[in-house]
Formats: sequence, C-alpha cells, structure tokens
Amino acid sequence: MWDGIIYIIAQVLTFIANFVGDWGLAIIVLTAIIRILLTPLTVSSTRSTAKMQVLQPKMMEIQTRYADDPLRMNEEMQKFYSENKFNPLGGCLPTLIQMPVFFALFSVLRYQIPEGAHFYGVFESLAITTNDAVSSLGIVGAWVYVLFVLAFGILTLVPMLLNTQSDSPQASQTKIMGAVMALMMIWFGWNVPVGVVLYYVTSSAWGVVQQVFITRKVMEKAKADEAERMANQPVSIDVVRKEHKPRPHKKG
Repeated sequence: MWDGIIYIIAQVLTFIANFVGDWGLAIIVLTAIIRILLTPLTVSSTRSTAKMQVLQPKMMEIQTRYADDPLRMNEEMQKFYSENKFNPLGGCLPTLIQMPVFFALFSVLRYQIPEGAHFYGVFESLAITTNDAVSSLGIVGAWVYVLFVLAFGILTLVPMLLNTQSDSPQASQTKIMGAVMALMMIWFGWNVPVGVVLYYVTSSAWGVVQQVFITRKVMEKAKADEAERMANQPVSIDVVRKEHKPRPHKKG
C-alpha cells in the first residue's frame, strides 16, 4: 500500500511538472489541489475544535470530580462525548490525512525526480537538503534554502498562536509548546529535501490565509452555536444514593 501511495504521488507530480514546465511549481500546484480537496474536512475539523473549546470547562469538571477513580472518569468522559456527539480526534483528521502525502513526497523527491529538477532557478535542486546546500555553497550561497527552513518552523508556530486565546489559562503553555515545535521543525527541515520544505511552507501559508479569512468565521459561528446548545440543554443532576443498611433486629 505504501509503495502504491508513493507511485501515485510520483505520477501526479510528474504529470503536473510536464504540464506547468517546472518541478517546484508542480509541488505548489499539488499542494493547492490537496488543500482544496481537504477544505470540507478542514471546515469540519474547525467546528470540532470550536466545540472542544466550548466543552472544555465541563470536561475539566468531570476530570476533577473523578480524579481518584480513573475508570469512572473514563466512563463519564465517554458518556459526555456520546451525549454531545463529540469526537476528540475530529480536529486532527486533516493533518493525519496529509501525513502520508508528506512522507511519500519525501521518497519521491529523494529517489524519483530528475537530478536537475529545480524551482525556476531559486533552488538548484529540489532533491538536496539545506544541510547539503550549506555544505557545498556556504551559508551565504545557500541563504534561500536557510530562509525556507526558517519559514518551515515559523509557519508551524503561527497557527498555534492564532488558535490560542490570550486570556486562556493554557496560553503561555501553548506558546512554549509552539516554540519548541517550531525549533523541532527547523531541525527536521534542515535534513529533508528542500522540495518537501516547499510543500510544507506552501501548505502552511495556505492554512494561515485560510484561517485568517475563513476559519475564524467558522470557528466563531460554531462556538456560538455550541454555547447556545449547551445553554438550552436540560440540567442533569448527578445523584449518588447512599446504601441503606438493614436495621439490626432487637433481641427479644
């Protein structure tokens, strides 16, 4: 199956490259096609994320109430998810679906594209890594490679900052985690073919623009709808009945 995914990506990328006349532009076009196809799923994921933010206080309340009883906590959380028709993994689907493409593209660029495949001369080769470019051209000669790797990390951080509410108690923790992720992605991008970095930078830039102009509106509406639903939901009372012990019989 994995070889099949690599074969499909290679054939599609080759077709686009032959059509547009440049391998770098072909990667950008492929990225745009994938993002357009994923748009309905991205909107659904955004609604799921908004729903999670609205339901978060109630989930934390359940976790606190049953902190000493993990089994009961899990049961109550599953019940809560079912009652509210919520899938905790719903917000991750677009990323999970893109991962096979991301890693398949790594193999295609490393082994299957022509040696001279470039991006309008901006990158001499889409198959080499930034590390290779710096080693052969020096830091000054490979500045565009380095710039793209830095963008690779920054565009990992930006969506997390856009999604983080400044008044949220987890805001500082999210920023720290985002900074660590950005550094990890820079390290990762330093050692993968620059064509993969081009794909990720294009995809992330698309995501940021989409988030600013579309996702926020979807998020705000989804939050308002979910908050209204929660407000109109009947109040449930968790009653814990005491066990009645049989009264001792008086001795005659």
